[in-house]
Amino acid sequence: MHKKTLWIAVGALLLVGGAATYFVMRPSAQTAAEGRRGANGRPVPVLAASVQRGDIDVMINALGTVTARNTVTVKPRVDGQLQRIAFQEGQVVKAGEVLAEIDPRPYQALLDQANGQLVRDKALLANAQLDLARYRDLLAKDSIARQLVDAQEALAHQYQGTVQADRGVVDTARLQLAFTRISAPVAGRLGLRQVDVGNMVHAADTTGLVVITQTQPITVVFAIPADSLGVVATRVQAGEKLAVDAWDREGKVKLASGKLLTLDNQIDTTTGTVKLKAEFANVDNTLFPNQFVNARLRVETRSGATLIPLAAIQRGTLGTFVYVVNSEDKTVSTRAVTLGPNTADVVAIEKGLETGEQVVVDGADKLRQGAKVEISSPEARQAASLAVPDGHRKHRRDSAPVASPNAAHAPETTAPAGKGL
Repeated sequence: MHKKTLWIAVGALLLVGGAATYFVMRPSAQTAAEGRRGANGRPVPVLAASVQRGDIDVMINALGTVTARNTVTVKPRVDGQLQRIAFQEGQVVKAGEVLAEIDPRPYQALLDQANGQLVRDKALLANAQLDLARYRDLLAKDSIARQLVDAQEALAHQYQGTVQADRGVVDTARLQLAFTRISAPVAGRLGLRQVDVGNMVHAADTTGLVVITQTQPITVVFAIPADSLGVVATRVQAGEKLAVDAWDREGKVKLASGKLLTLDNQIDTTTGTVKLKAEFANVDNTLFPNQFVNARLRVETRSGATLIPLAAIQRGTLGTFVYVVNSEDKTVSTRAVTLGPNTADVVAIEKGLETGEQVVVDGADKLRQGAKVEISSPEARQAASLAVPDGHRKHRRDSAPVASPNAAHAPETTAPAGKGL
């Protein structure tokens, strides 16, 4: 009896152990799916690109601020009542163009007064010079004393100085009258009007009438790391005109192209950067003062570089790598690469790839070492997505099947290849 019970217990233990081993060793659904996608299962569709040789620009990217070439606050140079505004807000003006007028009548009166004083003193000078000529004739005849001639000569010089001073007063009054017409000191775009007609304006006012910003050409100030200063300074000192592109804040739209104008004379010790200034023609007024842009300084162009699409670069715990497609068995392997300069779409590879090899640029998230792949084209993927009409796909997705009494006996239907939903 005890032996029979012992055998029953041993059999039960064997059954339990076998069941546990089955459930532990059975591959999970995810592992099975990976197996189907891996080298021993269905190939993973990917997009691939060939490693090529070509030219690539070495760029330095920095955040910059657009600054006007000149910014001038137009202020009156004389006091008076603002009589006329001759500009529109936002108008583009030329240097010397009249912007406003101050009541000129008080200054015209001062000019007339100065002219009258000048006429009177010129008459006195002429009379003194005639008397001096007569005194000299009499002195030659020994008819008058030498002292009278000297006194008359001094009086003539005095009137001559008075006339010269009067001319200065006239010129000053004429200049003050001209200042009643306020002109644009530089060419540029006008801002908002700060004073209305009828107000009293003064030369000591801080606000001024309007602000002019010169936007053609316009400049962009940006800062680059001090480590990059050496190569930039060397090329600038050699007389090269380095190209600078201005992009929008998202870095997707190119706004303008210009050239590097100058470098600052010192490094900012708090940020470890140095400021640079670039100039842009800004013919279409794309750049606006105080606008934030992404500045891209083209330092040099490397020829014969190993190039691949930037989308092929993967990053992991071991650093940057790519999936290389084996041309013989269409499997992929990971390979570490050393990155060089890059643009928005292309990156140069310093080490790790050879020309002619193929790298995966799309679909890498489904790959692992040794996985089998099927290289497709963007056109093939687009054609597959358009194979089933949108309305039909939406109907199949949103509508649930209706159960039928004979559903259990109905044959299973499989969607044709390329028509899957």
